[in-house]
Amino acid sequence: MADGVKPQVLPRLPLKDKIGYLFGDFGNDFFFVSIGTFLTVFYSDVLGIEGAVIGLIFLLARVWDAFTDVMMGQIVDNVRPAADGKYKVWIRRMCVPLAISGVICFYPISDVAMGTKIAYAAGTYILYGMMYTAVNIPYGSMASVMTNDPADRASLSTFRNVGSSISSAFVNFLIPIVVFVPVTLADGSQSLKADGWNFFYILCAFALAAVICYVLCVKLCTERIRPRYLDKAERAQLGGLRATIKGVAHNKPLLLLILTAIILLTSQTVVNSLNTYVYKDYFQDSAVLAFAGLLMTACTFAVAPLVAPVVRRFGKKESVAVAAFSSAFFYYLLGFLHVSNVYVYFGLSLCATFGAAYFNTIVWAIVLDVIDYQEYLTHKRDDATIYAVYSFSRKIGQALAGGLGGFALTWVGYVSSSVGEQVLQSEETCNNIYNVATFLPGTTYLAIAIIMGIFYPLTKTKVLDLAAELAQRRVREAAQ
Repeated sequence: MADGVKPQVLPRLPLKDKIGYLFGDFGNDFFFVSIGTFLTVFYSDVLGIEGAVIGLIFLLARVWDAFTDVMMGQIVDNVRPAADGKYKVWIRRMCVPLAISGVICFYPISDVAMGTKIAYAAGTYILYGMMYTAVNIPYGSMASVMTNDPADRASLSTFRNVGSSISSAFVNFLIPIVVFVPVTLADGSQSLKADGWNFFYILCAFALAAVICYVLCVKLCTERIRPRYLDKAERAQLGGLRATIKGVAHNKPLLLLILTAIILLTSQTVVNSLNTYVYKDYFQDSAVLAFAGLLMTACTFAVAPLVAPVVRRFGKKESVAVAAFSSAFFYYLLGFLHVSNVYVYFGLSLCATFGAAYFNTIVWAIVLDVIDYQEYLTHKRDDATIYAVYSFSRKIGQALAGGLGGFALTWVGYVSSSVGEQVLQSEETCNNIYNVATFLPGTTYLAIAIIMGIFYPLTKTKVLDLAAELAQRRVREAAQ
């Protein structure tokens, strides 16, 4: 990329496209959150499947799902685009199969052997993962061809995150109200029971809502960048999949972004697991925990209006580095102060969470930049494949990080309660929990700040030059 190239970007993205893109992740998370948060409860309390078996189903399905991401990326990149673009067609084709697959995961089969229940659970969950991939990979990739303006891409990432947060709030509020019904036990005490049919009925409602959201996404979004379609012979001439893999190996921004994502996911997995114990055992004030759970959602809405103007003024790489450093600062401050007042802890945690919320909001826009860089390297537009590679790395990271919370509890010396007995944790254990929950995220966010601030190469200027170079290249190719 030559310095001083005049940026050539598309006109500003209309609001309707941003709202349409919001509806895409609004629809996604009706299932993603329902299954991620409540499917374990359905399997254990409705189907009666043992926890170890549930964990094995999830692990195997997540690993398989990671590979299907890359397979779907290749399919999308190699199939001839439809009249309205390369990606919307897949959302339109696959949204109904996705909705059906999500619903049948919660069908309360009964009067069958446990082996049949396990086979049904595994089969329907794997099917859902494949259908979700068939929609989510095209949806995530589509933003790269809606605009090449860095600030508008950041805005799309923001609207996507807001749509996800709204859907998540709906699911987490409605399912507990609808699904859990009071029952009277043999000793006369009251308890809550998960009703299988209530699970099924509310997922049917979510399925209808999700399909409506996907339809709105397809109707409102426009694919403005139309790279020239390469047939099989032309792709083979450019090296095919081998060239794509070689490009990934040389795509420094993508590799650093993958490293950053794995570091962040690992940290968040452990911290989210331990945060409950910080309030419950260290502060012995679980009431504040209910509000602490809303921190990320509240911060997401707070930073949303700031993302596009900040990116336009400072750039994505630069602002992410500062945001990560600010989170590191506040987590380290919490660690060194070792506060004893729960409200001081809550307030400083809120300050630390802003940086995390900004990173989670902007990360999908950064993915679009590394997709552009891949095209710059290989002269092929492999949006879906590169997006899928990033998604693959996140899912592998999530699969590997899934058990770290439990290992962390063992490492800090936490003693689990026996049935009917409440264990008072030692002062040393409580202090260990506090230290891990503050110094670990402080260290990981400092690492992210260093990676993005020093080593990540796509500065604001280089992103603009990259957009200009690719636009000029497409003009030359169209003229040939």
